[in-house]
Amino acid sequence: MKLAAFSGSLMDYSIHEAMGICAELGFNGIEIACREPHLSPETSLARVREMKTLADEHGLAIPALAGYMGHFSTSGDDDCAVAYDQFMELLERAVMLDAEMLRIFQGGPNAFLAEDYHYTKAAHWIRKCAEEARAAGKRIVLEIHNQSLVETTDSALRLLDLIGEDHVGVIHDAGNMYITDTDYGDESVRQLGSRLFHVHIKDEQRIGQVGAPGTFKNLTRHGEEFFLQCRLGEGEVDHSGLLRGLRQQQYQGWLTLECAAPYPPKERLAYDLLVIKEWLQNVEVLE
Repeated sequence: MKLAAFSGSLMDYSIHEAMGICAELGFNGIEIACREPHLSPETSLARVREMKTLADEHGLAIPALAGYMGHFSTSGDDDCAVAYDQFMELLERAVMLDAEMLRIFQGGPNAFLAEDYHYTKAAHWIRKCAEEARAAGKRIVLEIHNQSLVETTDSALRLLDLIGEDHVGVIHDAGNMYITDTDYGDESVRQLGSRLFHVHIKDEQRIGQVGAPGTFKNLTRHGEEFFLQCRLGEGEVDHSGLLRGLRQQQYQGWLTLECAAPYPPKERLAYDLLVIKEWLQNVEVLE
């Protein structure tokens, strides 16, 4: 498995500085967050070419572009058309950057609140995007994310079945699934099977109230809950089952670290990188 850093964890830096930090820390790649100051649908093609050159110089692959466009399930047709155009702009940039995958956000509401038409509409527009992605030789990924249609493996498979394209898959995110309070261990990996295209790694913890740095609130099936973003091993997300499941399924893709804990960005990424390397070694030893 290859290790990437999420550029969204380094938003205090330019994309050029972020790439330098990732290379210095020893990451294999960088997953680029598609919002400024890193990248957006409006980023000039000349600047994109500069990014590709810099990534190559640092020896960094770009496994995915993390798009924020979409929200098809709850948007009107005009807004969906705008989001589709944004996707097309990012698809062109994904080709230039040699990024294998492009993330679309499926939209809400929470899976346990969603109606059939939310899934149907999201599937319609993502299928349109998928047709263009296939022509460009790219894959689309939908992140398993709290407060979205895709909060669990079951809801992910439901939407994928409606889309009906084998080059559309999911990003497994144990941190998000912990928030949702759904299984995120080896069984979730088995259920997703070949539809698991990519993996995000981060840690979270349920807390009693918000207000301190790194805290946030979220609507779950239990009501409004409060969480703290943590460094790996300091929260309540047990990644052992996930890593074991990935080994058992012979997953050879990317793990992207996207820590947002209240520490200096470079420090928290370096910490999480050391931890995940140790965990991966331990999984190998156990097998």
